[in-house]
Amino acid sequence: MDVYAPQKWLPHEKPVLPGSPSNPTHSTPRRLAFLIVGLIVAITGGLGNALVSVNLPYLQGSLGVYSSEIQWLPAAYVMANVSMNLLLVKFRQQFGLRLYTELFLILYAVTTMAHLFVHGLASAIAVRATNGMAGAALTALGLYYTLQAFPAQHRLKGVVLGIGFSQLALPLARLFSSELLEIGEWRGLYFFELGMALTALGCVLLLKLPPGDRLKAFTPLDFLTFALFAPGAALLSAVLALGRTDWWLDAPWLGYSLAGAVLLLAGALTVEHNRSAPLLNTRWLGKGNMVRLFLSVLLIRIVQSEASGTVGFLQALGLNNDQMLALWVVVLVGSVAGLVVSALTITPARIPASLMFSLVLMAIGSWMDGHATNLTRPINMYVSQFLLGFGGTFFVGPTFVSGFGAVIAAPRNLISFSVMFTMTQNLGSLLGTALVGTFQVVREKFHSSFLVEHLTLMDPQVAARVQAGGAALGGRLADPALRNTQGLASLGAAATREANVLAYNDVFLMIFVLAMLTLAWMVIRYVLDLGLLHHTTPAGNAQTGLAHVSISNSGSR
Repeated sequence: MDVYAPQKWLPHEKPVLPGSPSNPTHSTPRRLAFLIVGLIVAITGGLGNALVSVNLPYLQGSLGVYSSEIQWLPAAYVMANVSMNLLLVKFRQQFGLRLYTELFLILYAVTTMAHLFVHGLASAIAVRATNGMAGAALTALGLYYTLQAFPAQHRLKGVVLGIGFSQLALPLARLFSSELLEIGEWRGLYFFELGMALTALGCVLLLKLPPGDRLKAFTPLDFLTFALFAPGAALLSAVLALGRTDWWLDAPWLGYSLAGAVLLLAGALTVEHNRSAPLLNTRWLGKGNMVRLFLSVLLIRIVQSEASGTVGFLQALGLNNDQMLALWVVVLVGSVAGLVVSALTITPARIPASLMFSLVLMAIGSWMDGHATNLTRPINMYVSQFLLGFGGTFFVGPTFVSGFGAVIAAPRNLISFSVMFTMTQNLGSLLGTALVGTFQVVREKFHSSFLVEHLTLMDPQVAARVQAGGAALGGRLADPALRNTQGLASLGAAATREANVLAYNDVFLMIFVLAMLTLAWMVIRYVLDLGLLHHTTPAGNAQTGLAHVSISNSGSR
């Protein structure tokens, strides 16, 4: 039997694309089971990396490494995740969903288990890279399982939920990761990650996806492109992840890596541009509507990095994760609410409005956080963080749908879309974190120098503050000189804290400005597109014209 021979499907069962499952009719209990498994698989794909990302300072101490070395863990995840999407689509198409599913889940579980017995940074990086490969597979797998839970007329809702489930991993990780560290330090995190991988594996073995079509997909030039693209993406990820810790202009290897990334990625794109059946359709990706789509996702991802600024701000005030738990509950509730509302309201015509609405919410949240003081506590940030959590999940599904419409029209562009969507998501997250961290350091130095140059003992208020700081230690320090030194140190710590508060306010306001500029750009483009369609679309097809704005009619090559 030829496994690549086209199968006969009923009209409603036909797979949407090669490599995706068919769509048979399921009973209600079975649909619910698919939805639950989709949630488990999608969260498993993102939770492992989220647990590590939110606990890097603790893992640094447990592994005994420097702050710059521990940054290789999130970098390794992105390196593997971005690159694997280049091959995974064709892997599904040629070898089928079952092998695709079981192979990557087993690989993920085995690597995580091995790390429990090998204590070191190298094994931790290997686990993160494997997690990146598995995460790329599980994101698509979670989407497929979720889609099986919805009939055809509600398929868009399934897309929004399937893509959005993985976005819940980060707020979930902040809620209970401290308890996992208390159980067994870094091993507590990896035991939980192993448990999630085995649970997901058991679920997909018990409830298998319906079969789909298979075809011979790989060609020799695919591997040449991968050999150029993978190290190029890895070098770019390393620069974005470690540039802030090694500092951009101080470490020569950053410049060499960036130059190497440009050369390798340019080489991969050159190979693809001249192929008759490319992995990456450069002409399609270069169309104006696709460039605008991916640029929008990248900018929104950078805006979402406000969350990392919030954590840094509260930590600068001396708070630890246990004191922020209520805040993370609010963020999780906001994220779930954004996901549900997005699924309930999604239609092709509403996609541009959904993207703009999410930017408005995130801009409001950033503006509210931009007026913090040293007395600000998590309770003062509940509203702003709820808005940011809501907006962050509200935009993901509509963004994916807006580009996927063009993929259905030209299925051979699926790999191009998957790679670029993943790159904007993951590299956008790294870029946002790097941008927030770098801007905060620069502004902290500026505010610190401004504050310190105005601190002189000739000022009566400064002298009184130094004396008060030393007097607080009068019962323990009898020497007046030592008390004065401690008073100066106390004043210096207060000045540093205030400089950090002002710097984070600048960060939040910078993100607000970026969100508003992105919003203005999207509004202008939307109005221009509507004006263009007004001259080309009959009045009776106004609704179709609106849908056409959001799901672009970009053709194939």
